Amino acid sequence: MQFDFIVIGAGSAGCVVADGLSESGRHRVLVLEAGPSDRKLFVQMPIGYGRTFHDPRVNWRYRTEPIPGLGGRVDYFPRGKLLGGSSSINAMVYIRGQAQDFDEWEALGNRGWGWRDVLACYRRLEDHAFGESEHHGARGPLRVTDISKEAHPLCQAFIEAGEQTGLCFNGDFNGASQEGVGLYQITTRGGFRLSAARAFLRPAMRRRNLRVETHAEVTRILFEGRRAVGVEYRRHGEVKRANAAREIILSAGAINSPQLLQLSGVGPAHLLKSFGIEVVVENAAVGRNLQDHLCYDHVYRSAKPTLNDELFPWRGKLAAGARYILWRRGPLSLSINQAGGFFRTSPGLQRPDMQLYFSPLSYEKTPPGTRALLQPDPFPGFVTSVSPCRPTSRGYVEIRSGDPSAPPAIQPNSLSTEEDLAQLLAGARFLRKLASTASLKAVIAQELRPGRAHEGEDELRADIRARAYSVFHPCGTCRMGPSAAQCVVDERLRLHGLAGLRVVDASVFPTLPSGNINAPCLMVGAKGADIIIRDSC
Repeated sequence: MQFDFIVIGAGSAGCVVADGLSESGRHRVLVLEAGPSDRKLFVQMPIGYGRTFHDPRVNWRYRTEPIPGLGGRVDYFPRGKLLGGSSSINAMVYIRGQAQDFDEWEALGNRGWGWRDVLACYRRLEDHAFGESEHHGARGPLRVTDISKEAHPLCQAFIEAGEQTGLCFNGDFNGASQEGVGLYQITTRGGFRLSAARAFLRPAMRRRNLRVETHAEVTRILFEGRRAVGVEYRRHGEVKRANAAREIILSAGAINSPQLLQLSGVGPAHLLKSFGIEVVVENAAVGRNLQDHLCYDHVYRSAKPTLNDELFPWRGKLAAGARYILWRRGPLSLSINQAGGFFRTSPGLQRPDMQLYFSPLSYEKTPPGTRALLQPDPFPGFVTSVSPCRPTSRGYVEIRSGDPSAPPAIQPNSLSTEEDLAQLLAGARFLRKLASTASLKAVIAQELRPGRAHEGEDELRADIRARAYSVFHPCGTCRMGPSAAQCVVDERLRLHGLAGLRVVDASVFPTLPSGNINAPCLMVGAKGADIIIRDSC
């Protein structure tokens, strides 16, 4: 099969890339996705991500190596394996990041990736509930929903508690400033999840020049010399090959993109040779620089009703289901991360360095290995959480063998720096400060975790190492930058030392943006498509 462009992976970035490359109708585009279609009930229903969280049909369900900073624990890394990728199984929170995040990208040698450039890209993507402004776009494919009319009433107690600690109310974390407390915006439309597949790929699939194949797992990128010319993939037990006349775009994500490069002969030479893989281009940076946001929870039994009271009893489940079926409203139409914010752990900092989450639901009694959000605790409960915005720990992704079906080794090295531990400790102290406000004291019946046995700093440090977990924002493993020795792609997302191949996904992030990263993934997809089209003229 011969195409102009082959896109590997129909995740957040890949869907946007496919849409952009096929839009003119001049180019033949093939999209290869390892997983199935996204047309499943628990994918389209927003709170259904509790069911897809461990579903092997739509989730790679990766596990990390034992992490020293977490006491040798193994952490869970869910990754979407279906059309829409992780945007089809995530919590849908829409956060673009801070302007300084992207100005830093540009300062690292990536021209055209500063805030002014990426903001224009964001605005073009958005159909924002707040309408068009200097901060937001309208009439774009991606609906960004305001949940203020649907959020649980307990969110207001959290917001008031934040204000009582000295934080300001922020009605728009994607506006002029990210700092403060408020409600999160989410990517839904008409009560359904608006994944990258629904917003970008499915409309593009009406075009005759775009072909999408599901259950198509790419096993190798094919080279002639140092030019990528095609891919080999498995589909329904059959090995197939497709050729690209122009370029191959690797959009398999922060885990699978470096894995596929290494399997194809691009990466650390010693690693590839140890598995008998012929080295096409040696690049020690492939798979390094793994970054991720870590999260730490305080869990409370509530003195007032929470979502547990609605979603635990069968009568409540049926009522919530009926409300959703009839009107596409209620808790099933939302994320559980309804409120939150950003704050500075030290007054001397120039910008927020910590993210807050508030969930009016708890699932402490849920069996280990599951996250059944429709099976919350049998008592009213809620969760407050902190997540450092820009951690300094760095990890890696590397293949374990030459077998494409073998999951790679993932080592995030979480809490490997004292700075990261100190930040989470400051976050834990802030959660206690929140809990001591008049607003939250009025609704807290008991602190379940970490509990009053963890009052001192040593006890809190131990609890952080015992319970902190990934918030599922891996990136950076094919870092963008001018140095071929330290980076994988250049500012135009081309592989250093290779032709005909680009990486367009979260793996190219030089540094981790502040907040949830699905919005930056979509932006990179759109900007990547623009760059490829301009370079192809």
